[in-house]
Amino acid sequence: MQDILQALILGIIQGLTEFLPVSSSGHLELAKYLMQDDRVASESLIMTVTLHAATALATLLVFRKEVGVLLRGIFAGSWNEETQFAVKIIVSMIPAVVVGLAFEAQLEQLFDKQILLVGFMLIVTGLLLFLADRAKPSAKGVTFKDALIIGLAQAIAILPGISRSGATISTSVLLGVDRERAARFSFLMVVPLILGKMILDIKDGALTQTGAQTLELLVGFVAAFGTGVAACLWMIRLVKASKLRYFSVYCFIIAIFAIVLFLVQNG
Repeated sequence: MQDILQALILGIIQGLTEFLPVSSSGHLELAKYLMQDDRVASESLIMTVTLHAATALATLLVFRKEVGVLLRGIFAGSWNEETQFAVKIIVSMIPAVVVGLAFEAQLEQLFDKQILLVGFMLIVTGLLLFLADRAKPSAKGVTFKDALIIGLAQAIAILPGISRSGATISTSVLLGVDRERAARFSFLMVVPLILGKMILDIKDGALTQTGAQTLELLVGFVAAFGTGVAACLWMIRLVKASKLRYFSVYCFIIAIFAIVLFLVQNG
């Protein structure tokens, strides 16, 4: 029962923090640390991947109309706006794919309750959000050059504590991209990466679990999906209203908490 409760808590945390710019991976690592989750890094990563899959599905649900238009445009067979948008998403994926494949083993070790790293990376997230909140409004769309730079931000956000949505949205806004378009691009660009990672994990047999852990994964998935839909809709409104500074302050507070917790436990 305790494992199921932990899965529920982790799912809620993932659903809320995947879309809110406060680092879902950082919060998950903190939660694992506080709950004394002693599973090895690879097992913890399985839960992390499952929860990310749930929020990917939540993204597809929220942006179902945009995804439908995008797919129709792609299959039209012409160099239209939708096809260009899809290519920009592919371009944005390149840095994260390269980093993920080249440093897979090293990255897995970072998902083992490394809360000191989480603390310092949350400070980076907070600074990005603070700068983006002060940027002037713009009506610019995402260019191919922007897509590559935003993709670099997404690759760096693989580190636990750096918010993927926070890094990509902040980078987009700092590049002069319209805030609503920045949020839309940020949320859609991660879906192919998550789905690709899930396919690779299934192919390699990494998701094969016992019946008990299957139930934990299911509970976490459902919790992450439900809270993810609500958080995604809320985040779109917040970005348009230029209220990223509140999340900046929150990140600084959680960063201090993580660093102090590490020092107390290891002092």
